[in-house]
Amino acid sequence: MTDWLWPLSLGVLGALVGSFLATIVVRWPEGRSVARGRSQCDACGVTLAPRDLVPLLSAALARGRCRACGAPIDSRHWQIELGCVVIGVLAGLAVPGPEGLAGAVFGWLLLTLAALDIAAFWLPDALTATLAGAGLATGLLGVAPSLADRLIGGLGGFAALWMVGAGYKAMRHRDGLGGGDPKLLGAIGLWLGWRMLPVVVLLAALTGLTVVLLGMMRGRTAALGDRLPFGALLAIAAYPAWLFLLGSAL
Repeated sequence: MTDWLWPLSLGVLGALVGSFLATIVVRWPEGRSVARGRSQCDACGVTLAPRDLVPLLSAALARGRCRACGAPIDSRHWQIELGCVVIGVLAGLAVPGPEGLAGAVFGWLLLTLAALDIAAFWLPDALTATLAGAGLATGLLGVAPSLADRLIGGLGGFAALWMVGAGYKAMRHRDGLGGGDPKLLGAIGLWLGWRMLPVVVLLAALTGLTVVLLGMMRGRTAALGDRLPFGALLAIAAYPAWLFLLGSAL
């Protein structure tokens, strides 16, 4: 039972955290408040009752629709809640204890940033700064990797992608990377240290290539000017890298 206490606890906490993070993802790009007032249906605006706010369960019982107006509930709500549950359980299994909680926070923030980048090609500075600050804080508490490795990773990650973006713009006279991508890689570096950053970038690039190839197999055309949410790809790659880093340390 003790072995399952942390995975279970972080899984439950992930469902609760995911409910709030999903609201951020759905409402923030539209300029709607995520902290004021009671929760409402996105379609009809009716105030939701407590029974409508149980993560995952409420949407399942309502068959993904608002009880008042019957409008479909944005699927991102349950998807992000489920993703946060999985992240919490994996963190608790990988390293039971406060370090597992820190890893879960890392994953939850990455998931939120990935969802925002996919939905709106947007990596909010406030959220990226929160990720960076949390990584720095765990380093100050003595969690591996060392604080020096984290600082080098933070500065090196930002500088590397910034130079790539600047070089591309100088040659092609247009932006090739969003302004948030270097900041995100820098924040990831403050969690993983500099040694894991090449792995993260490689995994992100391979994931992006896979997405493009799958799209082409389904009949979609691909061009050099097509946009991909590279920040989301970095975020998706960073959490498995954290699990790998942890496994190597153990």
